[in-house]
Amino acid sequence: MQPFDLEINNINYAVFPEGNETYTIYKNGKEYVQIQKDNGEQWIKFDGETGTPIFEIDEEVNALGKLIEAYKENPEEEEDEEEEF
Repeated sequence: MQPFDLEINNINYAVFPEGNETYTIYKNGKEYVQIQKDNGEQWIKFDGETGTPIFEIDEEVNALGKLIEAYKENPEEEEDEEEEF
């Protein structure tokens, strides 16, 4: 899967799939957080310094996770068209 962009409340996020349901998220052009899908609809973020999972509920991370899931089900048509060339 190729990197893709998402937007929440006029904030731009670049999503870079790392494999194993793990994604590195860039917020406004700067590395922001790494997240991974947990059981159900919860997403886990990782500590930037230690790489250990943080199991606190984070609404922004869960919102990003939901958008990632939606994107995986229906990738944007314009990105599909770009890949054809």
